[in-house]
Amino acid sequence: MPVATRLADGLADGLVALGEQGSVCGRAEEKLRRYLALLTKWNRVYNLTAITEPEQMITHHVLDSLAIAAPLDLLLARKQGARVLDVGSGAGLPGIPLAIARQAWQLTLLDGNSKKTAFIAQVAAEIGLSNVTVVTARAESFVSAPFDVIVSRAFASLRDFVTRTKALLGPAGYWAAMKGGVPHDELRELPSDVECRDIHRLQIPGLDAERHLLLLKVKIE
Repeated sequence: MPVATRLADGLADGLVALGEQGSVCGRAEEKLRRYLALLTKWNRVYNLTAITEPEQMITHHVLDSLAIAAPLDLLLARKQGARVLDVGSGAGLPGIPLAIARQAWQLTLLDGNSKKTAFIAQVAAEIGLSNVTVVTARAESFVSAPFDVIVSRAFASLRDFVTRTKALLGPAGYWAAMKGGVPHDELRELPSDVECRDIHRLQIPGLDAERHLLLLKVKIE
């Protein structure tokens, strides 16, 4: 079987197993394949990710990113043009897969590394993601209108994550932290005015590892 066919089948099967086949179909699935192709190409020169095999990129990057879409749907179901910030986006994860799968969301992808943001901007331009804004800046120096959700994937400890982005969160907003195992020590070190509202155990097709999404919020006095 040709490599391209094998990868397309692997992505399609993963989307079905994840329950995203209804949201990601046709052109959206094609855009995910093009993103993987661009990531593979640029990674040879710019070392965007330690994972170099496209098959692993499907599970460890694309499906891992899309696993948080359904939990975020519950938070953003009533938001028209929901604003989502991906902090420390790196190679565009989870922001690019989310932007492809949820075209009604407006995503800002933030990273301090100009080579990585150049790649993200190129991806957004080449595959036509009009709902993506790319910013090269550190989180604590970025100024913007507030966001409904701020998401991170291996960006920092929970305390650093919420402290460095608190000024960017809307009054009813949530932080969404992607983690492996549940980081109990980090939860105990959260600022006193921040609480964990929910923990989702994520099942990633083809990935035999723990994955969790922690939803954090400023406490209501």
